[in-house]
Amino acid sequence: MKKAILVVSFGTSYLDTLEKTIENAENQIRNSFSEYDIYRAFTSHKIIKKLKEKYEIFVDKPEEMMEKLYEDGYEEVIMQPLHMIPGEEFIYVNKIAETFKDKFSILKVGRPIFYYQGIEELPQDYSLFIEATKELYEKNNAVVYVGHGTAHPSNSVYGCLQAVLEDEGYENVFVGTVEGYPNFETVLRRLKRKNITEVTLAPLMMVAGDHARNDMASDDEDSWKSMLEEEGIKVNLHMKGLGENEKFNELYINRIEDLINNRYIGVGQTKKGHKVKVKS
Repeated sequence: MKKAILVVSFGTSYLDTLEKTIENAENQIRNSFSEYDIYRAFTSHKIIKKLKEKYEIFVDKPEEMMEKLYEDGYEEVIMQPLHMIPGEEFIYVNKIAETFKDKFSILKVGRPIFYYQGIEELPQDYSLFIEATKELYEKNNAVVYVGHGTAHPSNSVYGCLQAVLEDEGYENVFVGTVEGYPNFETVLRRLKRKNITEVTLAPLMMVAGDHARNDMASDDEDSWKSMLEEEGIKVNLHMKGLGENEKFNELYINRIEDLINNRYIGVGQTKKGHKVKVKS
């Protein structure tokens, strides 16, 4: 049986961080699953177009690569998103899987980084993320994570992460977003309540791309760095996308292993496909 893992990410047009993050994660997956062929797809059509026009780099959309896998005779396909939250991009991936489900003997979709939390029978994804990234918090007095944010209801992920960080004793790690809640003003109020005068800004993103370089870390007057400095807070920059962290990328490997071993398949499913009972 021909088997493939399609690694699906939002993508980036910054070639340096593409190599350090997305390609790094893909290589870790390739090294962990030698019996599978590894392929790439991006969900951002804008980035795909830019890479083609500016660098003559060709990346397929997920539906294009799935069609190629079908035509090449693959029978088992695992689609593993590198997305952080179960938002619009994750819905896009699942819709494609639904379209192709009858073309493969086995077709499974892995979960993003933040998905399950609080149900005993399921993985504690937020806690696993904290464990994989805790070196950053333990080396710095105060860390401000800057995520993308979204108008989609999955934006609630960021507030949940803030709560779990506090529950696990990381009270000087603050979560904010560029395009959602918590926003800059929310984070600033929390910093002032704790009288924090120095922070490390870090991207809560797979790649250190446009949001990290411009909205978070630039010298523009409306960047998070500039606005914090305007408030008298010293800013250090951690300009590494999460995909540079091998422990973080292992979270994706674990998700693929869950699929291969038929654990935690889809929402409300656990081992052997039994429904999870949630107490009301």
